[in-house]
Amino acid sequence: MLEALPSFDKFAEYLGVGGYGLSVLKIIGVDIVLAGDNAVVIALACRTLPPRQRTAGIILGTAAAVVMRIAFTLAVGSLLGVPFLGLAGGLILFWIALKLLLAEEPGEESVRSGETLWDAVKTVAIADAVMSLDNVLAIAGAARGDWMLVIVGLLISIPLVVGGSTLIMSMLTRYPALVWAGAALLGWIAAELIVDEVFLRPFFVDAARRLGVGFRTIELAGAALGATFVVAAGALLMRARAGGPSGGHGDHPG
Repeated sequence: MLEALPSFDKFAEYLGVGGYGLSVLKIIGVDIVLAGDNAVVIALACRTLPPRQRTAGIILGTAAAVVMRIAFTLAVGSLLGVPFLGLAGGLILFWIALKLLLAEEPGEESVRSGETLWDAVKTVAIADAVMSLDNVLAIAGAARGDWMLVIVGLLISIPLVVGGSTLIMSMLTRYPALVWAGAALLGWIAAELIVDEVFLRPFFVDAARRLGVGFRTIELAGAALGATFVVAAGALLMRARAGGPSGGHGDHPG
């Protein structure tokens, strides 16, 4: 996702900025890319909330994203190379993608109790925790150990996530079909995490060598399969739910 970042070197030379300016440009670029992922998750999780709770959901979801990013930034050294971490994160993200895709409008009782707001925030927090593993590595790499740049990156990400979530949620409300695109994006990211898993990566590198292609090709193919899986599984689960006892007027055997 972030392979294009080295092009910032040439861009910085063209603008005539120094090394520190280059790092700032990288941080801004990383945050623009990564804020999009967070915004999609927050918008998907909050789209079924009552209108009065959506703003609170976006604010709390953004706070969860920032807190998770800070926590993982502090722990990034101990997280590097942990076996099966990417695999577990990818599987969790697949589950979240399907959960958000199949979300329904809340009932009156759950709205009164406030459960739906906190359920949305919990979902956002879990998804952000998974995605922060990859995000923090990108930010830490761009900052080159400069904690001031990390803080700047976090401050930049807040308005990007809030604004992005608000815009995306309005688009989801107007064009419900985009919910499927958002879920597919999460499936894409989940598959990338699994392919990049420390324990599994050698297997995929060997597969790429045998096929005569680059590792990035395998990564893209896996990501595309992940997105396709979420859409196909979501469609099957929706059809099964529609045909169930509480699914309304679906077709029933007999």
